[in-house]
Amino acid sequence: MGVPADGVPSWEHFAHDADIGVRGWGATAADAFVQAALAMTAVVTDPAAVRLSDAVAITCEAPSLDLLLYKWLNAVIFDMATRGEVFGGFDVRIERSRLEGLARGEKVDRERHAPAVEIKGATLTELKVEERQPGYWVAQCVVDV
Repeated sequence: MGVPADGVPSWEHFAHDADIGVRGWGATAADAFVQAALAMTAVVTDPAAVRLSDAVAITCEAPSLDLLLYKWLNAVIFDMATRGEVFGGFDVRIERSRLEGLARGEKVDRERHAPAVEIKGATLTELKVEERQPGYWVAQCVVDV
């Protein structure tokens, strides 16, 4: 897939056998990471339905942007699972090999959020972070559901 025509940050899902791909687009790698996390939330519930009342700091490091995305998404999944929360807002700052992020959300309300599936983890399948054209990045991978 190429760059979305309008050039604004966005996310999408892509098909992958029994699992699902998440892809984020943004002006920077950090923006694309935010959008990939929103795409991952959208596998479970509508991110717009999540109240941003709680905040969780997430920090991770990796030797490449690809592996940093993998670690970021798995950290988000871990915090959602262990806290019983769902996140609908993210802030990300990347400097060299370190990501400092903030995930915002709330405790899962089964009636209001109607979680569709549980995400087990981000995988290395189709893992990619790249600048597709100057000032427009893609961050993607397949998540195990």
